[in-house]
Amino acid sequence: MNELYDNSPKAERALLVGVESDQLGSREAASLLRELSGLASSLGVEPVTTMMVKLRERTANLLLGSGKADEIVAAAKADNVDSIIFDHPLSPIQQRNWEKLSGLKVYDRAELIIKIFSARALTREAGLQVELARLEYALPRLAHSYEDLSRQRGGRYGTKGSGEQKIELDRRSIERRIHELKEELKDVRKSRDVQRKRRQRLLLPRAAIVGYTNAGKSSLLNAMTRAEVVAEDKLFATLDPTTRRLSLGSGASLLLTDTVGFVRNLPHGLVEAFKATLEEASSADLLIQVVDGADPERERQMTTTRQVLSEIGAGSLSHILVFNKADLADPETLAEWRRTHPEGIPVSAKTGQGLEALAARIEEELSSDMQELSLLIPHARYALIPLIHREGVVLEEKGGEEGTLVRCKMPSRLLARFAEFIV
Repeated sequence: MNELYDNSPKAERALLVGVESDQLGSREAASLLRELSGLASSLGVEPVTTMMVKLRERTANLLLGSGKADEIVAAAKADNVDSIIFDHPLSPIQQRNWEKLSGLKVYDRAELIIKIFSARALTREAGLQVELARLEYALPRLAHSYEDLSRQRGGRYGTKGSGEQKIELDRRSIERRIHELKEELKDVRKSRDVQRKRRQRLLLPRAAIVGYTNAGKSSLLNAMTRAEVVAEDKLFATLDPTTRRLSLGSGASLLLTDTVGFVRNLPHGLVEAFKATLEEASSADLLIQVVDGADPERERQMTTTRQVLSEIGAGSLSHILVFNKADLADPETLAEWRRTHPEGIPVSAKTGQGLEALAARIEEELSSDMQELSLLIPHARYALIPLIHREGVVLEEKGGEEGTLVRCKMPSRLLARFAEFIV
């Protein structure tokens, strides 16, 4: 009886379409289609079935030929789905034509990722960034996007109210809102810069955890610093950077930041929108690249991570390669990892395996650029001595009439701070 009055929202059912082309081989296309399925599930969309099509000749109106388009629509209706999601960019005209042809919602990978980001954004900055990317993407798609657009500040995909009113925002109002968002983001980023400069004044080294989405970055931060960052088994579970202090075995400390995960074919607008998050990686002293060791696509994911790091100017930074989820990997996979990436460290954020070895490697990397110095610290500046002990390696310390003579190894980032005391 209860089933007759079940008003709970039903999950969107989707047909996923992968596209193979001369530029994208069948293996890579199949890999991307599997990832698209994971992205859909992350949003709560049920991937009912998948299809792979060969793009032999592009058409302006539907991307594919009419025969293949009819085949896709027939499959969608046979499986009674609510939407068709393409793992290939659709132009605004193509998207509208597909919706007219099928009578269903039709969108591409870029719009799916924007919807995920919109659903995950929790802070004001993330909400502004996502709304900006969403409006810039939707601007040329007004014909089918009215129900998704809203004047409500910080409005997100999936919320009730303004989105359901189907207010038709014309181009001028959207462009005005985009301008407002950019101005608001300038203020938010100024505040972030102030916070970053405060951390830099602590003179603590900074490390950023980077990697593909769902590689276990937040879990690793939680395991190493006892933080309480959201860590779920889904793509893009967290978007906002979180920084925590990590104490190392020698008594030294560093600031460890979890960053947003990378993904193949990330919409350009989101890359731009989340530059503030990615800046945490480009301004770090050390990168900790986390790889899902149990994922068969890990090599491709590592390649994507390196490409994105290069794009944001962090490709040449020192980094440590971490093979996470080692507890889930079979012996053959672990053996292959050790053979192909002997510099990597197998860990498990879940069980704690390898975390001590990782902390030791972090300490080793941070001390690799140390220079040996002799410093004469005046008595009036004796407060600097604990900093030298904390951030450097003291080889000899001797008191005198003029001050304390310290022979030590000092990280390069602190040389300017102690330049006036070098003897």
